[in-house]
Amino acid sequence: MTTDLPSRSRIVHESLRAAGIASDIVVLPDAASTAALAAAALGVEVGAIANSLVFWSDGEPLLVMTSGAHRVDTAALAERTGRTEIKRASVDQVRSATGQAIGGVAPTGHPAPLTTFIDEDLEQYDEIWAAGGTPHTVFPLTFDELVRLTAGTVVAVG
Repeated sequence: MTTDLPSRSRIVHESLRAAGIASDIVVLPDAASTAALAAAALGVEVGAIANSLVFWSDGEPLLVMTSGAHRVDTAALAERTGRTEIKRASVDQVRSATGQAIGGVAPTGHPAPLTTFIDEDLEQYDEIWAAGGTPHTVFPLTFDELVRLTAGTVVAVG
């Protein structure tokens, strides 16, 4: 039941439904604030975890959905996407841009849409898992649903 979800996760749930995605948010007994923890809790490959990483680029927040199997190469990503610089957002910038805390940032449910890049490596998985607005919540979706949900641009991020 959505009433049992944390308030941030209810916002994510409503955003999923508005996008026509029927996934249910799962509440984990322990925090899964890293891809490795989430993968272990769910019994899936770490690469099937879609990390929501917030960066600051050209004066705006930038959401990068990356496979949990690797890191973002910010210099290469900036070059590929025509941005001058991409750097990690501060804790305050993440909270302001998403309304969510680091370790639980969902790909949706933000105060305003974010420019989003999606790791092309996520496409190899039939099902991927993303944070549901808190470090204790996650939800499954397909790669195509993630692209549609975020209006993201698919790119190599490594």
